[in-house]
Amino acid sequence: MKKYFFALMIISSIMIFSCGDGTSEKPQDSKTIKFWHFWSEPNQRKIIKELIQQFEKDNDCKVEINELSWNDGKTKLFAAFNAKDAPDVLELGSDWVAQFSSSGVLLELDKKEMQIDKFVEFSLAPSMYNNKLFALPWIVDTRVLFYNKDLVKESPEQFGDYSKLLVIAASINGKNGKYGWGANGSDRHRLYKKVVTFFWTYGGDIFDTSGKPVINSKNNIEAMEKFADLSRAGIIETQRQLDGAFVEGKVAFWLSGGWLIEKIKNENPKLNYDVTTVPGIGESKGISFAGGEYLAINSKAKNIELSKKFISFITDGKNSIKFCKEVIEAGFPADKNYFQDEFYKSQPQRLVFAKQLESAKMTPVHPKWLDIEEIIENAAVEIMYGKFGAAEALNKAQNNVIELLK
Repeated sequence: MKKYFFALMIISSIMIFSCGDGTSEKPQDSKTIKFWHFWSEPNQRKIIKELIQQFEKDNDCKVEINELSWNDGKTKLFAAFNAKDAPDVLELGSDWVAQFSSSGVLLELDKKEMQIDKFVEFSLAPSMYNNKLFALPWIVDTRVLFYNKDLVKESPEQFGDYSKLLVIAASINGKNGKYGWGANGSDRHRLYKKVVTFFWTYGGDIFDTSGKPVINSKNNIEAMEKFADLSRAGIIETQRQLDGAFVEGKVAFWLSGGWLIEKIKNENPKLNYDVTTVPGIGESKGISFAGGEYLAINSKAKNIELSKKFISFITDGKNSIKFCKEVIEAGFPADKNYFQDEFYKSQPQRLVFAKQLESAKMTPVHPKWLDIEEIIENAAVEIMYGKFGAAEALNKAQNNVIELLK
């Protein structure tokens, strides 16, 4: 019996030492990284796959991908970080980076090693938090004014001012089932992009130079009064529904992105339309919303060096321009050496987007931005539907933001 007990102890000891410290779990292959992104359409998948295959070949490695949607992708990323199962590399929208970098879940990157001087200057702000680098700009884009040439007989010079555009839109609205203007209604994470366009164009902002919220400024109130007037000269719907209505020829004026060009080409190529930069005020140019996609690395990534190589590869201009050529709606490479590539000169409408980027801004880099944008969107909905006047709604929004920042 003693001999049996002694033999059992030896066997147990061998098992403990061979499986101790949690190494019974299969370790992640040191040549494998996980990448979560938001490009799930067939043509998007194709070019993503091609780029990844090239990277895998060059580095003798494996990149496992997972596709997210903009509706619930952020929630899934939060859940993955909480469960300590986040990917090595993740794609983030420009207005998400601050929330992630401020929470300590992203790896700080070396500015010199990542060669950030090659990126267009305006794209770098969302990459930074407290003057530290946490993501690399990948692609950038903006919104422009789409107009139906069968409904709008005037030239862009005649509606280059919001007041003039309002008169034209109102004259079209309600005739033969057509709408003068497309206005985003309650449309989470989309509506604010239209609101800030009006804020900035009218000389307003979200924060002043000292970081104090100024949502209820005189300029912003004036901007939202015009925003409300235009919404009454048109149809209030979601981004998706308004894109569809414009494609069907039902909307005269509509602020949208490059994806709409592809949608028109695929669904109604005979639509008589064009694009121009967003209206301004008098002689002042209109300022549009600029957004972008960024690549970041999980601070707990098991393959940090390979992850760094991967984000450097994807964001390199020669690769991001390949992506943009296949996915026209993606926009422009953030790499300034390819920002005005010859490819765009053959597409006059895309050149309008490039011109608009010269008068476009990105939203403030703030860890609470996603909460702030929701407050702004709620105020806009109240104004559009007449629940409150612009001054009252923006005063309430200002107080809500102040409370949030406490």
